[in-house]
Amino acid sequence: MEFMEAIRERRSVRAYQDREVPSDSLERVLEAARLAPSASNRQMWKFIVVRDPERRRRLAEAANGQSFVAQAPVVIAGVALRTGHVMSCEVPSYAVDLAIAMEHIALAAASEGLGTCWIGAFSQPRAREILGVPDQYKIVALMPLGYPADSARPKVRKPLDEIVCYERFSE
Repeated sequence: MEFMEAIRERRSVRAYQDREVPSDSLERVLEAARLAPSASNRQMWKFIVVRDPERRRRLAEAANGQSFVAQAPVVIAGVALRTGHVMSCEVPSYAVDLAIAMEHIALAAASEGLGTCWIGAFSQPRAREILGVPDQYKIVALMPLGYPADSARPKVRKPLDEIVCYERFSE
């Protein structure tokens, strides 16, 4: 799949087929995360791949009861290992690093014909307990992964002239 096509195809999937994700597809998706840039190229992250149905069910409960999280055959948790570093622009590096890596996962998944959905609505303490993540680390996102069970709807996005400024900020 061509790059811009993967961007156009990527969407938030909330219904998954009862179909396993092939290991080679999963490996390519994870390789995309490994290749993502990070602050000082430190790659201070771990990706937890969850296939166990009971663990996925518990994650769905921790994700405010979003049952489709358990429906996906795979859930990937992006975990920040260095949460205290703030870049000189006053933004925590872990949030940026994991956002880039998780979006690499989402785009690679789209190129494989798979669907994903960013999950930021979850209980950090419960998800940590389910996944065995120590308190000094932070789970940044959960991402269900699988074959979509529904059809894509057209994306609605603002036009460029509403979101782009040139040279200086303008409202």
